[in-house]
Order: sequence, then C-alpha cells, then structure tokens
Amino acid sequence: MLLVRDSMTQEVVTVAPETTAAEALALCRGNRIRHLPVLEGERLVGVISDRGLRAATPALGDPARAEALDRIRIADEMARDVVTVRPEDPIEDAAMAMYERKIGCLPVVDGEDLVGIVTSSDVLRALVRLVGAHESGSRLEVALPSRSGSLAEVIEVIRGEGVDIVSVLASSEHEDEAGERVAVLRVATIYPKQVVESLSTAGYRILWPPAEPGAGSA
Repeated sequence: MLLVRDSMTQEVVTVAPETTAAEALALCRGNRIRHLPVLEGERLVGVISDRGLRAATPALGDPARAEALDRIRIADEMARDVVTVRPEDPIEDAAMAMYERKIGCLPVVDGEDLVGIVTSSDVLRALVRLVGAHESGSRLEVALPSRSGSLAEVIEVIRGEGVDIVSVLASSEHEDEAGERVAVLRVATIYPKQVVESLSTAGYRILWPPAEPGAGSA
C-alpha cells in the first residue's frame, strides 16, 4: 500500500499571513512550486497558490501590477478552509480529496504540526507506480461475470501460465446489463497471447488487447 508519507514533500516552503503577494510569487518561482501553506506561528491557517495570487493582481504588463503585488497580503487572498491529510493515509484517499474538492495540493499534518505537502503531481506519480505503468509488461482488460470468485479465477489462470501480475484494478460497479465488471491487470510479459487464449478458454471475455484478425475463425 502506498501512503501519503511515501509521496509527500517534507521540506515545505511556507509563508505567513502578512507576507506580500510579491514575496510569495518570488518564493513560488525560486522553488518551482505552485502552492504555499500559510502558517501563523506553528499553526496552519491557510493555503495560497500562484494562480490565486495572479488572479488577485492586475494583468502582466500593467503598470499597477508591481504596486499591487507589494500591497496585497497573503491573509487577504489565502484559502482558509484547508483540507488536510495525515502521513498514514492511503494515497488514493488524497487523490479522492483532491478530485472531490477540485484542489491541487493537500498539506500533511501530524496532529497540529505541518509535516509535509502532497500535490496533484505527487499523487499522479504515486498512482502510476501503484498500477505498474512504469514497468515493462502488457495491459489486459477482462470482463468479470457477476459471481463470487471470478477475479480470483482470472488471477489463477494467469499464474497458471507462469506469468507474474504487476497490478490489478477492478471496477466496483456493474458495467453493463449482463452484470459484468471490468478488471484491468498489468502482467509481466510483453507477449500476452498465451495468457489471453487461456483466459478465453476458461470462459472469460477479453476486452483488451483486441482479438487478432481471424482469431477464433475456422
């Protein structure tokens, strides 16, 4: 299981409520980051993004921009309703929180202490690792009948061919009127033909890879 602590950045760049927009944008540019947690003393009180700062100031090239950047304080523009996660939370919980709230980062807290930050890029990188997309192999999509143990049977068929399984994902909802779900498996072979044939022989409908032309014909 991948946890938030496995993907978060521990050395967090922060600002104070009285920090100016100019100072905050300079921190974002200098550290190549997009989000800054806001601390009042040791207490997390908000989050500000470079996008939020730009939206609060005149357009680039406007003579009033520099003055506005020096005048605006982070306290006036930061998001105060901060969604946080804990280091021991599963990374998919962080992904769901970002998706549901339409946010790009989550401060990571241990009790009341800020111990890290996890961004959408961190989560995406973790999910790529989780599904094994960075490893050599092949992707299979198999329709699972609505009976108990069908996924376990698919796994046993693949193992019976001596092929290791890198990752398994299965939908939690029925995909069609037949009550079938879809399992997406990554297997450690670049030649999955024999695995596909064995699954088909066992009665499973293969959604990916597509059948070769002429396959199954007399």
